[in-house]
Amino acid sequence: MPYSVGLVNLGCAKNQVDGERMLAALRRAGYRVEPDAARADAVVVNTCGFIEAAKREAIGEILECARLKAQGRIRAIVVTGCLAERYRGQVMRELPEVDAVAGIGADGDIAAVVAKALGGGKPQVFPDKECLPLDGERVPLSPPWTAYLKIAEGCDNRCSYCAIPAIRGRYRSRAPEKIEREARALAARGVKELVLIAQDTTRYGADLTGRLMLPELLRRLCGIGGVEWIRVLYGYPDFVTDELLKTIAEEKKVVPYIDLPLQHCDREILRSMRRGGDRSSLEALIRRMRAAVPGLVLRTTLIAGYPGETEEQFGELCDFVRENRFERLGCFAYSQEEGTPAAALPGQIGAEEKRRRAQVVTEMQMEIMQEQGERMAGQTLRVLTEGCEGNRWFGRSYMDSPDVDGGVWFRAPAGEEPAPGEFVRVKITGCADGELAGERVS
Repeated sequence: MPYSVGLVNLGCAKNQVDGERMLAALRRAGYRVEPDAARADAVVVNTCGFIEAAKREAIGEILECARLKAQGRIRAIVVTGCLAERYRGQVMRELPEVDAVAGIGADGDIAAVVAKALGGGKPQVFPDKECLPLDGERVPLSPPWTAYLKIAEGCDNRCSYCAIPAIRGRYRSRAPEKIEREARALAARGVKELVLIAQDTTRYGADLTGRLMLPELLRRLCGIGGVEWIRVLYGYPDFVTDELLKTIAEEKKVVPYIDLPLQHCDREILRSMRRGGDRSSLEALIRRMRAAVPGLVLRTTLIAGYPGETEEQFGELCDFVRENRFERLGCFAYSQEEGTPAAALPGQIGAEEKRRRAQVVTEMQMEIMQEQGERMAGQTLRVLTEGCEGNRWFGRSYMDSPDVDGGVWFRAPAGEEPAPGEFVRVKITGCADGELAGERVS
């Protein structure tokens, strides 16, 4: 009987795609993929190491695997992903229960790493991170109607607070024909929603041709039968072109939704972050985007408590949120990451104060979303059904990205209960805690 392997996948959607490719590689090598990692012979912990909270989560999962190993329930622990890449020799030294550590570039060789770990070895494998496989088969971890489609790897933006370029390397776009081939395979499998991801989706193609190719790629993907929604995450404000906005507005399959992390609005803070612009230029961009794309849902992320952020600068950030009324927003307390330029800056703010500032913005955004949701009463939305709890169904409209946004709760008449993965029309009747509620209509 072949050995079984389980995956504990942590972090962002980009890491999830890496995990799906590793599972496919393990299956090709003859391993049996065990959905419940606690029941597997070997567990691969695909870690995130982006910010402090993610590192704590990763270490907690590794320690839980160590507990299972001590009980004799699993035989080997393999750590890969961003934490493994970033801290290399430290992982096995500080967590001796770990049997193997593999950097990002070793994902394609994960089967051999697992074999050595099960055989009693203690491999530590760190090939060039550009060896990370960007193409190939995946074992899906998302619901069958939705899939993430990674279009590039790495990042060239070099923001002062971010360790991703050091972890993931330079920006590398996938060939458009390979992306299209993968998208067609996903559609043939029943995927209805493609969510485009990269560290920076808007830069796509610049390293291949010297020009921004995301609009061209979107139009190419719109020709795939079976795909009904295409969504763009993780953009960068400097690369939002008129052509991109025109494409989102004109292509019916591309939902009017874009995730565009802005991080802050104060000129001096942005300059210290090694990002361009100021409040005036960002607000001009927001106006341009909303004017070009009717019904646009603009999601952004912000950082509160960046080194040196004064009360006045934080107040400006709050005003920015209040006045621009983003449809979706996440605010994070600044994480001081060793090896980044921002970590050495003076004026580091205490953890409690950083959390307070992030919470202030978060609560403000919840009020905005509640007001926006209440104004939607009487409108009818197309909703992708995802499941039910009791006698209420839930799903997502074009306004909601999987895993990060809320959704729509609705009731369906007897005999008209939808199946998961089915699109339905829902008339909105109210809003609670920023999530919409409604009734299915014919």
